[in-house]
Amino acid sequence: MNHHFIIETNNLTKTFGGKEVIKGCNMHVEKGTIYGFLGANGAGKTTVFKLLSGLLTPTMGKLQMFGIDNLSTPSDMLSQIGTLIETPIFYEHLSAAENLRMHLAYMGKEGGNVEDVLSKVGLKDIGVQPVSTFSLGMRQRLAIARAIIHKPQLLILDEPINGLDPMGIKEMRDLFLYLAKTEGMTLLISSHILTEIEHIADTIGVIVNGTIVREVSMDKVKVEYPSGLEEYFMDIMIGRKENENAD
Repeated sequence: MNHHFIIETNNLTKTFGGKEVIKGCNMHVEKGTIYGFLGANGAGKTTVFKLLSGLLTPTMGKLQMFGIDNLSTPSDMLSQIGTLIETPIFYEHLSAAENLRMHLAYMGKEGGNVEDVLSKVGLKDIGVQPVSTFSLGMRQRLAIARAIIHKPQLLILDEPINGLDPMGIKEMRDLFLYLAKTEGMTLLISSHILTEIEHIADTIGVIVNGTIVREVSMDKVKVEYPSGLEEYFMDIMIGRKENENAD
């Protein structure tokens, strides 16, 4: 496998109750890039994220992360991953800053700059308030802060801009670009807002019914589909549907 990739999978498969929900999944994520992961609801994006972050164990296939072959993600590797998967859960009676300090302690990390991270996600002025008072958008900002507070090499973010207003979306877009281009982090991001993925992604992966059917550079998409990523994505989805109907 190629050591330029921070994530590389080969025939990765996950079965639940005898049904394959992830089928021969091949993914290639280069270090220091932003990988936009697209798919319809139920296509398998969140399950793939859980496999990569150690929340689920693959049934079969090969998984290499950080240059190490492993079907189960060891604990020392998990400390290099920051995640936002599904609805984030916090200590509701604690402040945003206290939640971040608790997370640092859990990860066995010291010296995380809590105030700096809260500022980066736009929570600097309300970091002392209990999380129970937070709106959906504020909770999403805190979840992103928690994902980056321990300075991981890899960020896995499932619909990270859910609940954010237009200004918040732009602020997080700028933050994601900063983390990749300046901090050298690798970001794996899913979103149904294709225009946002188009703004930031270096590579696009499309999953259909548990299988990654396309991986392509965003530059190539822009050349072949001048109207944008939405046309590219819909072209794949309509083409797959027509093939299924023909069968």
